[in-house]
Amino acid sequence: MAGLLVAGATSDAGKSVVTTGLCRAFARRGVRVAPYKAQNMSNNSMVCHGPDGRPAEIGRAQWVQALAAGVRPEPAMNPVLLKPGSDRRSHVVLLGYPAGEVTAGDFATGRRHLAEAAHAAFDGLAARHDLVVAEGAGSPAEINLRSSDYVNMGLARHASLPAVVVGDIDRGGVFAALYGTVGLLEAADQALVAGFVVNRFRGEPSLLRPGLKSLERLTGRRVYGVLPWAPGLWLDSEDALDLAGRRSAGDRARRVVVVRFPRISNFTDVDALGLEPDLDVVFAADPRDLADADLLVLPGTRATLADLGWLRARGLDRAVADHVRRGKPLLGICGGYQLLGHRVTDPHGVEGAAGSDVAGLGLLDVRTEFAAEKTLRLPTGRALGARASGYEIHHGRVTIGRSAPEFLGGVRAGNVFGTLWHGALEGDELRSAFLAETLGLAPSGVSFAAARQRRIDLIADLVERHLDLDALLALAREGAPPGLPVLAPGGGA
Repeated sequence: MAGLLVAGATSDAGKSVVTTGLCRAFARRGVRVAPYKAQNMSNNSMVCHGPDGRPAEIGRAQWVQALAAGVRPEPAMNPVLLKPGSDRRSHVVLLGYPAGEVTAGDFATGRRHLAEAAHAAFDGLAARHDLVVAEGAGSPAEINLRSSDYVNMGLARHASLPAVVVGDIDRGGVFAALYGTVGLLEAADQALVAGFVVNRFRGEPSLLRPGLKSLERLTGRRVYGVLPWAPGLWLDSEDALDLAGRRSAGDRARRVVVVRFPRISNFTDVDALGLEPDLDVVFAADPRDLADADLLVLPGTRATLADLGWLRARGLDRAVADHVRRGKPLLGICGGYQLLGHRVTDPHGVEGAAGSDVAGLGLLDVRTEFAAEKTLRLPTGRALGARASGYEIHHGRVTIGRSAPEFLGGVRAGNVFGTLWHGALEGDELRSAFLAETLGLAPSGVSFAAARQRRIDLIADLVERHLDLDALLALAREGAPPGLPVLAPGGGA
């Protein structure tokens, strides 16, 4: 089977970007390529269709990578999705559907069935495509977790995949990180690591070359290229590592403030707002930062009850109420919508203690009760006179009061809007209608779908220009070269 593992010297090294760029670049060459990530740990997810046609859930990054590859997103591309609900507990999505929970104590043991399902999904993709580009998770050198790893070198061993390690030079220490990643691996794993990609370089290339040559000499492995730092580059992200710096566009006419919940999910819902020329989108967790918001957004959350408590503890509930009293618009999405209602109850302990019953913010005439069964939908409809579509991922069952006017599967009360639909603002027609209704803005003509495709093409252009794509394609087809040297202190079991 032909394939390539894109591993990272660290988290957020650029694995998703490199994988996306390779998928688009290989597809341009007529290769039937599929993306894959054995396990994601992320609250940013997307709904696609499973093999039986039912809506299913996968990580957002793999959904975008499928777009880059020109193939239909499917659960096999991200067979295991862990959605953190706390620091020690995650909800498990297996092949697109809920499959219980995993705790921190289960991390190193008790996940064999997940590994088997993930590897079977990879084998199925490989049988149906010319090549699979697999994205690793974190670093392959997490030696405390190697015995149970099925995402990085565990996957590489299963499928005899050659691996390239991506290092982020912008954060410093990239040579030590790349050398050390290989050196900490056991000998059989090292034999599959074929080389490196340096990411986010800015500066004079001639100053970098001596370091690259030394790295190649010391490791016996080649550097497949250096990707430059590209301003404004973004993709639908899978985690919130860089959330504080996302999509602030400077001094703009209107300010959109998104409350940054501790367990924020699907924050990509506001990506489309960040492309609007008359908006500045920022994330905030301090009540003072809400004071000058023209539009306030309460996004999705994986822990609605806990984040409602956090909101009150920080005084953000009063800031939200003040915003509404001033007549300014407020949008709640999924969990953010549910906590705007009168009450949120959890009789079955879906989020925490069974029997929880908490007062909401009381800004919408709705009540939410969590159910054990998750809702996954791809709805379409109309709102504010515009066509609309989105996707639903939630356990909460919302009961709407008789007098509440509907809005995108939710309700509206004056300038307070609530919806269960993620992704609705990506629709240009609906987004224009919403901004006209709430902020009086004229349509900008921005196409979000076109902007996303341009960003994917930009990444692919960078990959084609700065990486040895022929060598990477040959590596994926032929496997790691034989006789790669073992670096100390590797070689142990």
